[in-house]
Order: sequence, then structure tokens, then C-alpha cells
Amino acid sequence: MKITGYELFQVPPRWLFLKIETDEGITGWGEPVIEGKAATVKAAVEELMQTLIGKDPARIEDHWNMMYRSGFYRGGPILMSAIAGIDQALWDIKGKFYDAPVHQLLGGACRDSIKVYSWIGGDRPSDVGKAAKDVVDRGFEAIKMNGTEELQYIDSHQKIDQVLERVAAIRESVGPYVGIGIDFHGRVHKPMAKIL
Repeated sequence: MKITGYELFQVPPRWLFLKIETDEGITGWGEPVIEGKAATVKAAVEELMQTLIGKDPARIEDHWNMMYRSGFYRGGPILMSAIAGIDQALWDIKGKFYDAPVHQLLGGACRDSIKVYSWIGGDRPSDVGKAAKDVVDRGFEAIKMNGTEELQYIDSHQKIDQVLERVAAIRESVGPYVGIGIDFHGRVHKPMAKIL
């Protein structure tokens, strides 16, 4: 089996999907993207895919090492997201070829169930309590939310208090036993993280 081509699908506002095609008609899908940088990751995928055309898609580890180690500069979010999306698509092809779920090819299942959360936003403290209550009423036992707006390196304690207000609004609305995940999206720098 050989890789014969690929297609990239950039979907507004922020997604990028990759489809890798083979000469046996098996296709694999991956998602190589960084929010806000889809076009940049797309260019990296296009460069990397040129080296994979005509190659055996089953040699995933070999391809991964070539993509990662073949350049002088390694790593970084753009390159690693491009490689990850290609890697996903190659595993998808391999799973379809062997008619097996990819987790079986990677060593088998590790659990029978997993706790999940629902995203609720979190940018306005007056809304998070209601949003959390709505998803708990739908059966979720955990939520995830934005923790804060962008903080400066040294910022006001008012913004820290707003984070506390968001969490307090959720606790008041859904009680003490609902999990709360807080995503700061790299918005909190070390000086403010200590205070937070």
C-alpha cells in the first residue's frame, strides 16, 4: 500500500482537517490544527506530506521520526500539530487496513468508561452558574470553563476576584460535587499565577 495523495479542509472559524489517500482506496483522517493558526499549520502539513507521497502508510514510527528529525529546528506548536494530524490519519489508515480499532493496535483498551465534561464558556460570571446548572441537568458531572480574560504580567487583584466569582457562581448553582475544570489558555503569567 502506498500514499497517493492528500486533501486539506480548512473550516471556518478555526478548524483544519486532513485526508490522506492510498492506492488501495483506504483513506485516513486527522486534525492538524492550532486555534487561530490553521493556515500556518496547513502550510506545514503541505510541506511534510510532499515527503510521504509514494511511501507505505503503515510505517508510522519511521514517518514520525523523519518528519520530526529531518530538519535542523524541531518541535514547536506548528510543526508538532502538523505531525500530529498526519500521525492521526496514518493510524486511521492502519486501523482500517487491519479492520481493527486503533486502540487495539496501540495495546488495547485501558478503561471501559471515562468521565466527561461540558464546556460552558466562562467569560461572564453572571452566566456561568446558569450554564453549569443547564449541563448538570443534562447529566454531566463536570464542567470546563474559561478562567479569566487575558491578564498582564502584573495585573489587578480585581481580575483574580473575578475568577473566584466565576467558580463561586458555579458552586452556588450546582453544589459541591460537580467537577470544575478551569482553562486559562496561557493567559496567566507567573507573577499573577502565584497570586491566583
